[in-house]
Amino acid sequence: MTRSRRIILKSTREIELMRAAGRVVSRVLAEMRELARPGVTTAEMNTRAEEMIAQSGGTPLFKGVENPQARFAFPAALCASVNEELVHGIPNDRKLEQGDILSVDCGVQLDGYCGDSATTIPIGKVAPDVDRLLAVTKQALDTAVEQMRPGRCWSEVASKMQTLVEGEGFSIVRDFVGHGIGKAMHEEPKVPNYWCSNQRLLDFELTPGMVLAVEPMVNLGARTVEYGDDDRWVVVTQDRKYAAHFEHTIALTQGGVDVLTDGR
Repeated sequence: MTRSRRIILKSTREIELMRAAGRVVSRVLAEMRELARPGVTTAEMNTRAEEMIAQSGGTPLFKGVENPQARFAFPAALCASVNEELVHGIPNDRKLEQGDILSVDCGVQLDGYCGDSATTIPIGKVAPDVDRLLAVTKQALDTAVEQMRPGRCWSEVASKMQTLVEGEGFSIVRDFVGHGIGKAMHEEPKVPNYWCSNQRLLDFELTPGMVLAVEPMVNLGARTVEYGDDDRWVVVTQDRKYAAHFEHTIALTQGGVDVLTDGR
């Protein structure tokens, strides 16, 4: 464990347990990509996800999570966020339509360890700028995987992600960031997808044994977001333009990185 930030380093055994949880998450997200089409509801998708998680022997990480600002605990296994909804969308009976995008975030605890991953799915054919939004957000996550290595500071990785996204004319969200993960869904450190000089005290050195949930969230328009309803769960873009979200659980190793939610 690192002293200053209380970052919990994982053993090889623990990383393999997290990979097992990550495999379940990967299977769920693959199934959601198959199910997501016009006419399907996110409630139907969540029902299937909960069945799959139960069959695996796992527990959904998000279901029952309390938010001190919300009126109730989160009621589902999936966060299912449509179009301008950035994160924490609650599955419901709204039917998906051609041209929508759906961000699906799934977390699973299995044998005491967690896996967390997200993807954004186009529903049929989407507008060219929206298609590019998805590609750039996924590329931001791929950039993080490529840039992460022991001895490097996180600020260097975050800066590369930010430069990529903003260079393509999109906005990196600053209100929500990634996180450490292990036995608990949220551990230290906080893992931003951008960097600025006033964050220097939050920087950290990438170290073998760290496991991070890296999750770029990118807006088609401005980076500002707000709560979308009185429930204080779903977060939407302030300008109501589309948003995308991709995430992997990633372990730092002596030789580089190991993605634990890619299905291997």
